[in-house]
Amino acid sequence: MAIDVSVLRVFTDPDGNYGNPLGVIDASVVDPDARQRIATQLGYSETVFIDLPTAGTSTAHAHIHTPAVELPFAGHPTVGAAWWLRERGTPIHTLRVHAGIVQVSYTDDLTSVRARAEWAPEFAVHDVASVDDLLAADPADYPDDVNHYLWTWVDREQGMVRARMFATDLGVPEDEATGSAAVRITDYLSRDLTIVQGKGSHIHTEWSPDGWVRVAGRVVSDGVKQID
Repeated sequence: MAIDVSVLRVFTDPDGNYGNPLGVIDASVVDPDARQRIATQLGYSETVFIDLPTAGTSTAHAHIHTPAVELPFAGHPTVGAAWWLRERGTPIHTLRVHAGIVQVSYTDDLTSVRARAEWAPEFAVHDVASVDDLLAADPADYPDDVNHYLWTWVDREQGMVRARMFATDLGVPEDEATGSAAVRITDYLSRDLTIVQGKGSHIHTEWSPDGWVRVAGRVVSDGVKQID
């Protein structure tokens, strides 16, 4: 039986360009044992399988898979899942992932999730000297046994950052926009940030001293594809 996959781009710029592709699938139509195979076949940096909220509730459950592994939390799948649920007429206040309960909110064209910094995967954080050095970095020069987050200030006073992320061990040589890395760098720097990652994706964050970070971004739909 063919399975519908909603294809989104999460963390686009204000004009709807760039963003990280995401596959979104109704979990009820997929055997749990088939999730990893499907995520691998699709090849997106993440695919999210969503248990829809039951009648009278505003909580959904998400299962997040890279092409290689299942993750307890990730940023762009949770933002994308929350946006997708609102688009289908079932907006939520909370999203349950394996790491815990993610708070969800919607403001104008931004969809936001609030998560704990320690839920995000560990990253080797590289403070790069300049934007030119950042853009010249070659993923092949970084060991593939750890996730690498490269960043540099564009405007320190305004909290504007340029970044890239390499995660070969997760089956993602370079990620276009990484919400969980945005959570980590926001907690590391202890301040709100506007991050431009990859080719031009935009991520907005808000830091809280109690260990929570809000991650927000724009989402667009690239339609529906089918997979067996």
